[in-house]
Amino acid sequence: MTDFHDDHGRSDGPAADIPPRRSFLARLGAIIVGTLAGLIPVGAGAAALLDPLRRGSRDTGMVRVTRLSALPVDGSPKKFTVQADRTDAWSTYADTPIGAVYLRRSDDAVIALNVVCPHAGCFVRLLADEGRFGCPCHNSSFDLDGEVNNASSPSPRAMDALAVEIRNGDEVWVRFQHFLPGRDEKVPV
Repeated sequence: MTDFHDDHGRSDGPAADIPPRRSFLARLGAIIVGTLAGLIPVGAGAAALLDPLRRGSRDTGMVRVTRLSALPVDGSPKKFTVQADRTDAWSTYADTPIGAVYLRRSDDAVIALNVVCPHAGCFVRLLADEGRFGCPCHNSSFDLDGEVNNASSPSPRAMDALAVEIRNGDEVWVRFQHFLPGRDEKVPV
């Protein structure tokens, strides 16, 4: 079908029925609705991606680790797995290993040390025959109280001591937490 024009340049075709302003407003409305429809899934994805950043420190609070009777009376350190409920961005896992600690009796108190080396985040081993802790990654060395015991040790601080409570006469509870490695001060992760 052909459009016919009169002497004044007007068209008799289908496009002549829609004024230019109405066509512009329809296109503008479609762009706005399309943009809003696209922003909703993008916003939801960004919120899910950035969720761990909003959560901050992973302080689990006090966690029951063992019984006092499980600790050697002679003050020798013993390693224990710390289990607690763990939540990630989408799921909660009940009674899951979240780390480990060395526990030892010292007089009437219990000392808890995180097993992660404050230098680079490797796991510290108990070297019982040498009476110390040692990190296999860069040879950091700590005494049984967790203090750096060698001037050439690369660790910037002592092993990370954790708060301990004895509850119900025999339960050892620890405030389990991780700290940033490589710093002079303890900064919670």
